[in-house]
Amino acid sequence: MLMRYTHPELQFTHALPYGAVIHDHGVQFVVFSRSATALRLLLYRTVDDTEPVDVLHLDPQTDRWGDIWSVFVPGVQAGQLYHFQADGPYDPENGQRFDGQARLIDPYAKALAGRFQPGSDGVIRPPKCVVVEDYFDWEGDRHLRRELSETVIYEMHVRGFTKSPSSGVKHPGTYLGLIEKIPYLQSLGVTAVELMPIHEFPIGHVSGHETERPNYWGYDPLAFFSPHRGYAASDEPGAQVREFKQLVKALHQAGIEVILDVVFNHTCEGNERGPVLSFKGLENRVYYMLDTDRSRYRNYSGCGNTVNGNHPIVREMIFNCLRHWVHNYHVDGFRFDLASILSRNQNGELVPNAPVVNAIAEDPLLADTKIIAEAWDAAGAYQVGSFGVDERWAEWNGRYRDEVRSFWRGDVDTLGAFATRLAGSSDLYERAGRAPHCSINFITSHDGFTLNDLVSYREKQNAENGEDNCDGENHNLSDGYGAEGPTRKKAIESLRARQIRNMMTTLLLSQGVPMLLSGDECRRTQRGNNNAYCQDNVISWFDWNLVDRHADLWRFCQKLIHFRRRQPTVRRQNFLTGRVAQPGGLPDVSWYAPDGGPVDWAGPSALICLLTRPAVDEQSTVNACDLLFLLNSTSDPQDFVLPAIARSFRWKMFVDTAAKSPGDIFPEADGPSLDFQQRHSLSYRSSRVYVAQH
Repeated sequence: MLMRYTHPELQFTHALPYGAVIHDHGVQFVVFSRSATALRLLLYRTVDDTEPVDVLHLDPQTDRWGDIWSVFVPGVQAGQLYHFQADGPYDPENGQRFDGQARLIDPYAKALAGRFQPGSDGVIRPPKCVVVEDYFDWEGDRHLRRELSETVIYEMHVRGFTKSPSSGVKHPGTYLGLIEKIPYLQSLGVTAVELMPIHEFPIGHVSGHETERPNYWGYDPLAFFSPHRGYAASDEPGAQVREFKQLVKALHQAGIEVILDVVFNHTCEGNERGPVLSFKGLENRVYYMLDTDRSRYRNYSGCGNTVNGNHPIVREMIFNCLRHWVHNYHVDGFRFDLASILSRNQNGELVPNAPVVNAIAEDPLLADTKIIAEAWDAAGAYQVGSFGVDERWAEWNGRYRDEVRSFWRGDVDTLGAFATRLAGSSDLYERAGRAPHCSINFITSHDGFTLNDLVSYREKQNAENGEDNCDGENHNLSDGYGAEGPTRKKAIESLRARQIRNMMTTLLLSQGVPMLLSGDECRRTQRGNNNAYCQDNVISWFDWNLVDRHADLWRFCQKLIHFRRRQPTVRRQNFLTGRVAQPGGLPDVSWYAPDGGPVDWAGPSALICLLTRPAVDEQSTVNACDLLFLLNSTSDPQDFVLPAIARSFRWKMFVDTAAKSPGDIFPEADGPSLDFQQRHSLSYRSSRVYVAQH
């Protein structure tokens, strides 16, 4: 048995910080539990141990400080494996679910090791916690601090990006494998990767057996402070800590920021029928929102339970977790999954100025980071345009996604909404004193169709998920344009390729911040599956053969990204007004019908937009230019006549989505000249962009 030191110089009484903290002569283990009557520390020798090699009983008289249990164990060092175990009331009617036999994951564990194990006593053994040494040679690395307005986000899955044999990497499906593909990201031109959850989540089923439907996406938290062990190349306990830090450092060296998708809305412990793995067994009614019948859980996440984010203890944990990722891992920002749950009080009611939302925005250690909300939840809350109190919070703009999709599909009465989204969504953000960069514009994300599938399927094809095609979103605003899925009909395929270019052009030339879904630049397909959360296979993996197969589209996207990054006109700091800023000048934006006259906003979906370069006092005008958009989302060809205001410019073509590569984009905006004395016919569902020559 391990013995505690009794020499006065070796007595440790640290009640904080939480977790397993390494000291010179051992480790301090600290955990919160208000209602536990006894608490034990279980120590293991290997990840395969089903029983501990030592059990340390904490003394409530000497090892408890208020509601914090803390014990120093001498001789323990980095790599030690452990669980907690807590006795206490099992009283579901009053929200208590203590289980003295359950092995509990430390809520502040910095790494986990191993898998779920079925015990001989029927109790599930969750992965073991690992004592972690935080030291890492960052070689001077710091946050890149790129302005959000200058950011191009690439949403991706760590495993799926390199798991396919076509990736050709040495360590497929891992943090190290992603490092090998950083030159690809650099060449594409994105400035930030938004990583789908890399915190710990169950690899297999929590019963201890592998499941036919694995948790591929990772939106099922098991330990908020721990990098996912399944993405480590090494099976050494805690190796994921080192390897994820290597990834962040390598991305920073390439000029690419790291944004983490964090899930503070629920955990994998599920509802009242779910297992006791961590929070339930330490203080269930603090960590979770409970229903009026306290034996049941409020379920605003759609996943069985809801994290009680505005309880002071949980709020403290969230802050500490965010600070942990920023300070120890140098991450540059966060995207908060189902963030509207953070706006709910402990009774589940949506409240203005929710404490945790305001505190995240004001936290001094997070001041250099990007914070992005998915401003809705699974229980009907929809806060796009109203999440947070100032421009510190950006949002996934779901209305941008829907209204751009509708416009290019040719839906009626979409002209005004589309123009508003192209111009930065001032209707959502300006009235609150926020800036265009508060709108994270996207057309596709992990949750839904890929861009290829958006223009190839009218209906979802989710049968392989094993839920009779009942899962996934039904309102997709998609179309197959004459066929469902792959087709050999050249006319349909040509239209699909054009629609992809139309939406990419819109996304990358809109005011706000663009976010691309990984693989959209080369027509990655999920075979029509719009909810591939359980598809850890070729349905979800990045097929690197597509980069060559669709090199023309890849080039198109790359050139658009590079144009955006050097073009202040499409990433303004302030909203467009439509007014003349100075005598003799031009409006910052003006809209016209195809005949060059006033727009009939209830008319056909065809439009001219003149976007002039920013005024000198607004932002840097180096390389700034004037842009002319000709847009036709109708099903017929459309003639365009330049408005009088545009005839004083010398226009050169930049983009023509109906043309074949390489004529679909001219990287230096030096394509064919636009003759303002002629009518210009645009093919159905196509767009052109011209740049003024000065």
